[in-house]
Amino acid sequence: MEDSLLKVGNKTFKSRLIVGTGKYASFEEMRRAIELSGAEMVTLAVRRIELDKNKDSILNHLDPKKYSYLPNTAGCYTVKEAVMTCQLAREAGLGNMVKVEVIGDEKTLFPDNEATLEACKILVKDGFYVLPYCGDDVVLCKKLEDIGCSAVMPLAAPIGSGLGVRNPYNIRLIREAVKVPLIIDAGVGTASDACRAMELGVDGLLMNTAIAGAKDPAKMALAMKLAAEAGRLAYEAGRIPKKLYATASSPLDGLIDV
Repeated sequence: MEDSLLKVGNKTFKSRLIVGTGKYASFEEMRRAIELSGAEMVTLAVRRIELDKNKDSILNHLDPKKYSYLPNTAGCYTVKEAVMTCQLAREAGLGNMVKVEVIGDEKTLFPDNEATLEACKILVKDGFYVLPYCGDDVVLCKKLEDIGCSAVMPLAAPIGSGLGVRNPYNIRLIREAVKVPLIIDAGVGTASDACRAMELGVDGLLMNTAIAGAKDPAKMALAMKLAAEAGRLAYEAGRIPKKLYATASSPLDGLIDV
């Protein structure tokens, strides 16, 4: 089923869920949760992990034959930091598909949209497949597409907040405006949030805290897998229109007279 696949850059995935690797109590808990999530792409905070596999590195617990790596620029506040982090990831053998985030506000962790756009321009020209974390701004997402980004990843709510999609109207407008994959990044808190986001027509979800911070990460990972699948199926099926009044679900013709 070609339509059921997620195509990002030069890669194709059966799963529409991308998961993070941080905040777990142990590498084993992380490995188990990722496995149950069904995700085929995992994101790695380049500046916060040990890149030397001869040491106790997270890379020793993630099979590169099973998972595609998506190195990210978490912790970067300038264009220079973000670009150099992506180049470091490529030199370390993590590939040339990257998640770019340039933080503009330390309290909310909202992205610096201007710096994000500039960093993405540089990285696209340098041969990277760029997936930018950005605000839910229609104009910005269109600009990111125009400069050659492989996807756009607007936030649903602040990172780690678990508030769900705060502005579904903007997400729908972005869906209409761009042709590249639209992936919700940040803000999903539970399975109903994931399902609701997918029902809006987004192509995928990226999450970390919602799974790693749950009381039972393994169960939440499985719940997110099922929710993402259900939401996508519902979107493809097409929901019935909302009505103010009831509509009988059984035909009224041929009723027995009483």
